[in-house]
Amino acid sequence: MSASPMPDLVGRRAECTVLDDLLDGLRAGQSAVRVIRGEAGIGKSVLLEYVASRATDAEVTRSRGVEADMELAWAGLHQLCAPFLGAVDVLPGPQRDALQVAFGMAAGDPPDRFLVGLAALTLLTRASEARPVLVLVDDAQWLDQISRQTLEFVARRLLAEAVAIVFTVRDPEGEGALTGLPEMRIGGLDVRAAGELLEAAAEGRMDPRVRDRLVAETHGNPLALLELSRGRTAAELAYGLDATEPVSVMTRVEQDYRRRLAALPDHTRTLLLLAAAEPVGDAQLLMSAADLLGISPEVAPAMEAGLVELGETLRFRHPLARSAVYREASAEQRRSAHRALSEVTDPVLDPDRRAWHAAQASDGPDEEAAAGLEQAADRARQRGGLAAEAVLLERAAALTPDPWLRGRRALSAAEAHFSAAAPHQATELATLADLCPLDPLDRARLARLRGRMLFGRSRSDEAAPLLLDAAARFAAEDSPLARETYLEAISATVFAGLVHGPHGARAVAVAARSSGAPSSRSEALDLLLDGVSTLLADGNELGVPALSRAFEPFVHEELAGRDAVMRWLYSVPVALESFIHHRWDLPAWEVVSARAVRKARDIGALSVLPSALIYAGGVQVHYGDFAAAARMIEEADAISRAAGQAPHRYAALVLAAWQGDEDAAAGLFEEARISATEHGEVSLLGVTSYVQGVLYNGLTRHEDALVAARAGIEHDGYNFTGLSHVEHIEAAVRCGELAEARESYDRLVRLTRTADTGWARGVQARCLALLSDNVAEAERLFGIAIDELNLDRLVVEVARTHLIYGEWLRRDRRRADAREQLRTAHRMFAGMGSQAFAERARTELAATGEQVRARHAEPAAPLTTQEAQIAALAAAGMTNPQIAAELFLSPHTVEWHLRKVYTKFDIGSRRELAGALAGASPATTT
Repeated sequence: MSASPMPDLVGRRAECTVLDDLLDGLRAGQSAVRVIRGEAGIGKSVLLEYVASRATDAEVTRSRGVEADMELAWAGLHQLCAPFLGAVDVLPGPQRDALQVAFGMAAGDPPDRFLVGLAALTLLTRASEARPVLVLVDDAQWLDQISRQTLEFVARRLLAEAVAIVFTVRDPEGEGALTGLPEMRIGGLDVRAAGELLEAAAEGRMDPRVRDRLVAETHGNPLALLELSRGRTAAELAYGLDATEPVSVMTRVEQDYRRRLAALPDHTRTLLLLAAAEPVGDAQLLMSAADLLGISPEVAPAMEAGLVELGETLRFRHPLARSAVYREASAEQRRSAHRALSEVTDPVLDPDRRAWHAAQASDGPDEEAAAGLEQAADRARQRGGLAAEAVLLERAAALTPDPWLRGRRALSAAEAHFSAAAPHQATELATLADLCPLDPLDRARLARLRGRMLFGRSRSDEAAPLLLDAAARFAAEDSPLARETYLEAISATVFAGLVHGPHGARAVAVAARSSGAPSSRSEALDLLLDGVSTLLADGNELGVPALSRAFEPFVHEELAGRDAVMRWLYSVPVALESFIHHRWDLPAWEVVSARAVRKARDIGALSVLPSALIYAGGVQVHYGDFAAAARMIEEADAISRAAGQAPHRYAALVLAAWQGDEDAAAGLFEEARISATEHGEVSLLGVTSYVQGVLYNGLTRHEDALVAARAGIEHDGYNFTGLSHVEHIEAAVRCGELAEARESYDRLVRLTRTADTGWARGVQARCLALLSDNVAEAERLFGIAIDELNLDRLVVEVARTHLIYGEWLRRDRRRADAREQLRTAHRMFAGMGSQAFAERARTELAATGEQVRARHAEPAAPLTTQEAQIAALAAAGMTNPQIAAELFLSPHTVEWHLRKVYTKFDIGSRRELAGALAGASPATTT
């Protein structure tokens, strides 16, 4: 344990102990994150200084949020990473490029913030190899949005690095910032400590009653105690804090700062106003602006008044002092200060700040200032700073005198706010744009934006009409965005679970085909829309062949640039839902999902990577590799958590059903029901009905399976209907509802006969075998089903067919033949970890007179999903840095996991991994 806390931190022993423990762990190579929360003046920054003073054996890097800097993209992260940028060339190429573009060090495609975050994590990790790294971020609520989001991502990915991050967040302003990270809330000092601090600050001995009253009036806030007692004698304080009306403690502190400001010379107040308007505190810049205004740069009176400190930069003693200075100035005085700062700011080295100052200097419509902000917004967009782009465009729109141009800028600001996950601001700017004159193409953009915003809030059928209207508007203007927007409208209906109806997927498809929309400039997207539209409008007979023509271009089309890759990735869900549920094409599912995962990793698109991983995990479920599926689902969930996104539940539902874990599945079912009800994502009801059919058939609760599968069939959805028919037929046969089963089989045939895949032919043959009255024909059909399903490597369906075939043979009193099929089914299901189906096979074997030996107990320390994933990549020959880049981790974390894997397998090096993994059962991961 470190030595005792510094004696001048009165009343903060417990907080200091927490920070001492953090430093002790850091010295031992352990990562840590702590968010210190509290109101202004409560002592958060003092605790940062405390931990910095104790970290003499660590590399300390700092960043400080400044309210006026919130519009400058990456400002906070750049400040923090500056000491480590000498090592930028050793970063993996995609990380290096992303970081350099974000920081304005190079030109390129706008970087994904998660890839920039990984680059920052790698820089910090590399620096920690020499000595521990302590990152201190003060006033995180005022960091520019993209820096704060990126640092939050970095904080959530720390695991085995000698890196610690300590944030401070002022509440209530920062209540929504950095939620979910380990935090330490601090309140006012207790009566004893507050009294001790007050007596130390006051001039002369205080009456205890006066002291206790002042402590109560300030609620033990250290800043209030120190600042409000500054320069006052004990006698003056005996009459209280001049509180003539009930105002907050912080308001009193700011009023006190204003009182001190009023006593300063005019030229000093003007200098402080320049400093308040220019958050960098660059002394030379302030001197130049002061010279331009013809004032003497005399700062001594402000220092004596306790408002500022002068070191390498001019710094206010507290943000409240800065705000007091800025608010006390008149509007004309503020504009004059910003005008001077704009004129002395270098237009080449710092054009964005120059443009911002010029805009703040305007007192009305000003096209020159607005154009400068628009250019700054474009530079922010090129660096990936969507939030900064949105704010700059919003201000540009407000300054634009021409109503047509104002509308276009407001619309662009709304689109940027939406992309930056600020829907409220996006709605306000969209309303402003709507009030301005817009040309037809911009009207189409506005309609598309409103549809996207509605879809983002609630995946109900309300978004589809807006997207459909936008697509029609684009088509009327001969815009290549029309076909993309028709695909978005179809996607909205898929999630809303609607095929029929005036705004269902079929209606969108009919409209798309009759629109005459021009090419989207992507053969793959055009063919995909044609295939899906034909499928929906004309049915499977014509639709599946049309959809098949889209496959090769979709997989092999060259994607030039990040924008093209992102457009392709956004179309992947519609493509996969079509290939899976209408082409019954598992190989296509595997190829497309694998390409999506690879493309998303290559460009660091963590916003869409979880979805791609979920689809890839679904492939592994059908291959019977539940451990691999679980690894992908876990990675998707981890990335979603780090990125602040909602988790994806589809693959987790399917996996839980096939595993046969009713308790785990029940929780997922309830989450899906709530999401479908509250957010309008009705497609979740369809998938839930299907997976309940799987689960209950596995548990031999066929009546429950029948009810669930019926609901899946009745659900008016684009997906899972065919799979629900498969569950329905088995359950109906087991329940003696043969007429219902035959009707369901006829519908299944209509859905699968044009697919011409092993999956489609296999499930058809198995279902027909269940319905056949002819023993020889049924036996022939079971054989066909096994052969066809093996063609597409549908391991779970092959195992299930062996099980159903074995059950059928046992009921035909052919016990020896039944045992052969049931043994195969039990071995396969037990090997993949399908508990319910394995138990069903074991029970059937027992009915034939064969007892199945219990499985050996699993190792006491199974691999976690991430350990198994890292072990598999290491066994394939990837280095730790390559694995780290692949999984968005640091090399230290990879090494840490591998050491645990070696211990669990009792091996000494990665050369032994392949053999150890080959000898491990699938259940050795959890």
